[in-house]
Amino acid sequence: MKAYIFPGQGAQFTGMGLDLYENSPLAQELFEKANNILGFSITDVMFEGTAEELKQTKVTQPAIFLHSVILAKVLGDDFKPEMVAGHSLGELSALVANEVLSFEDGLKLVSKRALAMQKACEIQPSTMAAVLGLEDKVVEDTCAEIDGVVVAANYNCPGQLVISGEVEAVEKACAALTEKGAKRALVLPVGGAFHSPMMEPAREELAAAIEETTFNEPICPVYQNVVAKAVTNPAEIKENLIAQLTAPVRWTQCVQAMVADGGTEFVEVGPGKVLQGLMRKIDRNVAASGASFEA
Repeated sequence: MKAYIFPGQGAQFTGMGLDLYENSPLAQELFEKANNILGFSITDVMFEGTAEELKQTKVTQPAIFLHSVILAKVLGDDFKPEMVAGHSLGELSALVANEVLSFEDGLKLVSKRALAMQKACEIQPSTMAAVLGLEDKVVEDTCAEIDGVVVAANYNCPGQLVISGEVEAVEKACAALTEKGAKRALVLPVGGAFHSPMMEPAREELAAAIEETTFNEPICPVYQNVVAKAVTNPAEIKENLIAQLTAPVRWTQCVQAMVADGGTEFVEVGPGKVLQGLMRKIDRNVAASGASFEA
């Protein structure tokens, strides 16, 4: 079975999407529609902006979403997903690709999500750290022993877990995990503690927007970050998407579930190759490639 996977924040690069815009009338139409919906020219920043400009919260998430979703749409009849999943932000790209959300509604939610997360980051200093070379349980147990808020946030692949929480708690956890034999426990240059209880204000804000949005029957199952299994019920999809901002991204478990359910060919749709790299660490026996568009 063919699985399409969609990247999250961090995959952006200068010039992203320009080839699509120049070679596909459909892509051009969708990018212009996005500029109107967002109320600023995101295409200018995507095509010509600096890395620093691309890192602005109001830009990064919509830019990655647009690159992924528009690439899926210009593939036309070649895009026939039998299962989809997205890493964090990528879950919204996956939900447009499998027709649960319209392009317009998906983009509006992504924009609201980005701004709500930015606001939550400003309430209290918080951060994330990558922990390499330890069993998940060791990381989880260590976080539980630390005073303050620090939790497992991204299960990226075996031996690579990102933790998230208050700055001091994350630093203490890094020190404790290094003592327990972590190859690396490195604080990441991110704006806040995503996928942790620190995102509760953003979750509440986004929940209101999600509740008002129409969720349709999907054309294929989506393997959602929160539950790491196939979901097809629109009400359940909605519930899991609301829970996503404060819950961990169970990416390793999502991919394992897709493989167990018959996924043999994984295609990453969007900027970068991050998910293809993780695929090789999760399961070497399945094919992983990136989607490409030829005009």
